[in-house]
Amino acid sequence: MAVWYLWSLLLWEALLPFVVTGAQVQGQVGGSALLVAERPPGFQIREAIWRSLWPSEELLATFFRGSLETLYHSRFLGRAQLHSNLSLELRPLESGDSGNFSVLLVDKEGRAWTQTLQLKVYDAVPRPEVQVFIAVSGDAQLPKTCQVFLSCWAPNISDITYSWRREGTIDLDIKPGGLFVDGQVLSVSLGPGDKGVAYSCIVSNPVSWDLATVTPWESCHRQAAPGMASYKDVLLVVVPVLLFLILAGLSAWHWGPCSGKKKKDVCADEVAPETENPLV
Repeated sequence: MAVWYLWSLLLWEALLPFVVTGAQVQGQVGGSALLVAERPPGFQIREAIWRSLWPSEELLATFFRGSLETLYHSRFLGRAQLHSNLSLELRPLESGDSGNFSVLLVDKEGRAWTQTLQLKVYDAVPRPEVQVFIAVSGDAQLPKTCQVFLSCWAPNISDITYSWRREGTIDLDIKPGGLFVDGQVLSVSLGPGDKGVAYSCIVSNPVSWDLATVTPWESCHRQAAPGMASYKDVLLVVVPVLLFLILAGLSAWHWGPCSGKKKKDVCADEVAPETENPLV
């Protein structure tokens, strides 16, 4: 009887116009999410049905004849709790829990009210990694200015945004003109007065954030230390040598003793006497 009544309520829901949509709930993997059952003023609830609509339609929890029930076979079995105010709590959240949910409320006069909610579950943001790239001339002396590229990356994560902060100053915002690759790369020009200036890369999503801080002038000083060559110096030496060796090899193969028509005839004449003497 109870099962038939529940299905009749769901059929009734499909025929009723009282539907509220658009509510969004955000949660973090390993945390919890509370789906609140809103109701109109003066709406005294008699029955309630919570369902998952997408990616699969499943019955999650019910309130029927004063009894709360959540022991339904769904992917939320053991992780769903129906509170006394008929709000549904899901915990611990998993990455595949994102989707659409609905609650059907019926009051003591038989009126129905349906609300749909969207749950979005995010992974916790890991600590980002920042790499420092220095553009230098070949001068071994400490440069007066240093052009720095800071590259920020957060591993194995999606739906995140990158931002940068200059530490130790009143104005913490970074101008957009120095940002590249959706904010992952920051270009700054440093001078001797920026020795102690630190930059922080902030990685965030709607439910969590983390940051990593570097002092780029230290890399400028190491790059200009005596005995250290920049990558440009290495390329200027290695590339010409490799090209010379490749060209020399090609030239030796093309102008060898048996290359060309005349040289091929000479080589053939040198081999012929050995092939023309028959065995006795």
